[in-house]
Amino acid sequence: MRFYSQAECEDWLSGRQRLKPDAVPDVHAEQILYPTEPYRICGFAHWIATSLPCRMPTLLWITEWGIWPSSENWHLYYKLRQTYGDNQLLHEAPGHLFLEYETEDLASFLQLALLNGWGGYVLPHANYINAFFSHDEYITFFAENAENLAEVRQAFLGKPAAE
Repeated sequence: MRFYSQAECEDWLSGRQRLKPDAVPDVHAEQILYPTEPYRICGFAHWIATSLPCRMPTLLWITEWGIWPSSENWHLYYKLRQTYGDNQLLHEAPGHLFLEYETEDLASFLQLALLNGWGGYVLPHANYINAFFSHDEYITFFAENAENLAEVRQAFLGKPAAE
């Protein structure tokens, strides 16, 4: 795992000739509300971390924090970050690049970001499905091909993949 500055996150995207998913014209989207029970956030984050990356590196880019200070557990976040040997502050390095074998790590950081009321992006190298998660407790999945969102609808809305 590596930690990236905002400029490095932007370079990571531009090096792949990509934009943030919500800036892509004519992109297809599916918005899902967070689970209402906090204990279900773990499974929610785990599904995203294991389903979106397609066994490729994934950038978790935190772009919103400090909006709901009473829900933020900075101590837990920085202790988790320190286990990777990094002592930078979130605003110094808001990007978290996870390699293909680090899906459990991605799930943990994403779970913590969701519980902290932060917002940001899950940007898999594969660019099959990308996501924006909001401090307002929803996540929007984006895909250039509408059919790619079928598994999202099936997993979170209970709709058959054929719809």
